[in-house]
Amino acid sequence: MNMRLYNTMSLNVEEFVPIEAGRVKIYTCGPTVYNYAHIGNLRTYVSEDILVRAFRFLGYEVSRAMNITDVGHLESDADEGEDKMLKGARRERKTVWDIADYYTEAFFRDMAKLNLETPDIVMRATDQIEDYIEFISVLEEKGYAYRAGGNVYYDVSKFPRYTELSRMPLENLQHGTRGDVELDENKRNPYDFALWFTKSKFDEQEMKWDSPFGRGYPGWHLECSVIALKALGERLDIHCGGVDHISTHHTNEIAQTESFTGQKWVNYWWHAEFLLTDDGKMSKSKGEFLSLSRLEELGYDPMVYKYFLLGSHYRRQLAFSDEGMDTAKTAYHKLKERTLALAEPIETTAYIDEFKAALADDLNTANALTLIYTVLKDDKLSSGEKRYIIEQMETVLGLDLFVEPEIDVDTAKIERLIAERNQAKQAKNWAEADRLRDELQAMGISLMDSKEGTTWKLN
Repeated sequence: MNMRLYNTMSLNVEEFVPIEAGRVKIYTCGPTVYNYAHIGNLRTYVSEDILVRAFRFLGYEVSRAMNITDVGHLESDADEGEDKMLKGARRERKTVWDIADYYTEAFFRDMAKLNLETPDIVMRATDQIEDYIEFISVLEEKGYAYRAGGNVYYDVSKFPRYTELSRMPLENLQHGTRGDVELDENKRNPYDFALWFTKSKFDEQEMKWDSPFGRGYPGWHLECSVIALKALGERLDIHCGGVDHISTHHTNEIAQTESFTGQKWVNYWWHAEFLLTDDGKMSKSKGEFLSLSRLEELGYDPMVYKYFLLGSHYRRQLAFSDEGMDTAKTAYHKLKERTLALAEPIETTAYIDEFKAALADDLNTANALTLIYTVLKDDKLSSGEKRYIIEQMETVLGLDLFVEPEIDVDTAKIERLIAERNQAKQAKNWAEADRLRDELQAMGISLMDSKEGTTWKLN
């Protein structure tokens, strides 16, 4: 079955044709590790994980690469504002290296909680410095880059198709859109972007390396191009990211990469939409934001959040609300109760083609979820067949539908309540004995009375 995907470059859903038959090369923009990922960021990673799993389910070999941005990302994607890593280090009074390590680990913990697969190739930006230097040198030799004020910039006027992806006039692109952001006077025109900084207003920048251009650090846009080329070669099937990357970051990637290689780089540009709150797009720059850990503190299992996300299409903006999460929580736990009650799996091909069709329809996860309920209601299927079908679907959806819930058992409390119940029974206080049994039952504990005494088990 052929996959059909929406291509941001053409603004159409297209039949996917791989560069190499049977193989898909996917690059996904990774996190900037200066803080926890917010749940809006995680929506994109959930969708990307489904994309990779769907291709594998459809029989493709998939190679996926992802960067870890631990240097060079300013608050504005257009080379303006404060360095995010430096901001994080100052906030927590740690070195930028410590900040990077801590939040990289936190990001992968969130990935694990959401049952997302780690990409085949993960590269830190700070491990590729020599490759950046070589890349910039080639662009200089070809006349696409210039030095000014101690920095190296890409000259967008040399790339006629610069706005092809965004379809935005140059004057509408970001270049000092905030009143508190200073324009870079070193640029030949305000839309040029930095490839290497040796001079900036961040004199306390800890991350610096020697280079032919002077001691400094790379611009953010550079790393994704270089890492993708290094990991996956000069041609990519699919490049993924959030819609906020279209106008600047991905636009800059296309310009510098195709200037470097002299050929078309990516066949399909794939973008996930925003998660919205009452006051608009969720963003760290607004200060308060919801992390996955915070959701857990509020009583929502990460799988509930994933279930909530999969009920909507990745290209649609999704409004986050307590009401929506509460509905998802109830639905998810009811679904899990039903799947856990199924018998041992019995192999069948039923509904597999329908599931593949939902995936191939531009990742229609809402329809894929609906199929699970259709399977459960199908009286022609045995309990074991239902389990087998849903287990196959789970290899893509990853909702932990067959993972037994972990119960935090307070053994001391259970034994104390059983002892109190036994005392109530001896005193013939049957009402109190029944109340204590009900309290234990509410804790998920079943009691078995015998001549030898009372034993208990988890329900």
